[in-house]
Amino acid sequence: MSAQSIEPFDAVSVIRAKRDRGRIPDAEIDWIIDAYTRGVVAEEQMAALAMAILLNGMEPAELSRWTEAMIASGERLDLSGVSRATTDKHSTGGVGDKITLPLAPLVAALGAAVPQLSGRGLGHTGGTLDKLEAIPGWRASVSNADFVAQLNEVGAVVCAAGDGLAPADKKLYALRDVTGTVEAIPLIASSIMSKKIAEGSSALVLDVKVGTGAFMKTEADARELARTMVALGTAAGTNTVALLTDMNTPLGLTAGNALEVRESVEVLAGGGPSDVIELTVALARLMLAGVGITDVDPQDALDDGRAMDSWRAMIAAQGGDPDAPLPTARHTHVVTAPASGMLTRLDAYAVGVAAWRLGAGRARKEDPVSAGAGVVMHAKPGEPVTAGQPLLELHADDPERFERALQALQGGYDIGSAADFTADPLIIDTITA
Repeated sequence: MSAQSIEPFDAVSVIRAKRDRGRIPDAEIDWIIDAYTRGVVAEEQMAALAMAILLNGMEPAELSRWTEAMIASGERLDLSGVSRATTDKHSTGGVGDKITLPLAPLVAALGAAVPQLSGRGLGHTGGTLDKLEAIPGWRASVSNADFVAQLNEVGAVVCAAGDGLAPADKKLYALRDVTGTVEAIPLIASSIMSKKIAEGSSALVLDVKVGTGAFMKTEADARELARTMVALGTAAGTNTVALLTDMNTPLGLTAGNALEVRESVEVLAGGGPSDVIELTVALARLMLAGVGITDVDPQDALDDGRAMDSWRAMIAAQGGDPDAPLPTARHTHVVTAPASGMLTRLDAYAVGVAAWRLGAGRARKEDPVSAGAGVVMHAKPGEPVTAGQPLLELHADDPERFERALQALQGGYDIGSAADFTADPLIIDTITA
């Protein structure tokens, strides 16, 4: 008969401490994250603790310790073999947010290394890995040895995180999804930052989206999340800064996997939509400044082809063919402008849900995505439109998907007069330590 191991603490005491608005002691934080990862703490106990955190919050030092415990549940990437300074970026997700695609090779072209561990889309927000997998041959899985080698040779890697990185977060993330605790700002911040700190970059820039198509709908919530994450990164010794950026309107003129790759290549070729260029260049400047590279202009590297060369090398290093034709959907449906005037609003959430229903996104993480599906926008807010002109173009492999996508777009845009339109800034604020 084997003796059952005796645990130093119990979950109920930890839950009660947070339920009663107390601070969980450091040793108990370390224990409960470890015990939950080991399966000693039951799912219903962690669900109760997550709800208590949602309702009562966490003190900064308490959250910092919680994040450290999440990191300690797995491995840390060792980037000591990378010859360049490492700098990374994380976006909280939006619609048409293809920024990582031109940004990583752009920053690499200017002398830094970008170790970017990315995710897949869920719901109305797109995933960077889904977009890149639209490129024939490209693979998301990279070994640790190849990861370091590619950072030295090319300067940028965008790939999937291995199972060894913050495994506690993987369990807790799935639990939050089914227990109504996704919105807990301490848990969002620690989820993002545990993985980013474990990734080992010396500098990190956060793009915190705010608006209808973002996770954070209000500027106050987005600001709180940005400040919380900047504080966590700073406490862990990572040079961290955040931008608050607008997500009431989709970024660029496309939402969907291959469609967004095509647009990203246009940006790397020195063209593309002005909002995508503006945000890419602003984030590149901050990423480079974070590692002391301040004597370069990212716009120059887009204009002279260096960023494109870097992109081609990055894609080829992961098995992709940068010259291969991208997948296209089998069917299209055009939505025309119902009146003449100025497009005064194009709702990011409506476009995101439409793209998702067309097949570009997934409802569950196991679902497949269609590489060619999505939405092409023929006008953006502030531009004149004429009755009958193409406003939106829907792309799908299955034409039966159009009806539900069109339902998502009902009430998703307004056409009025120039007097009705106010241009909101894309970049709302910069949050520093």
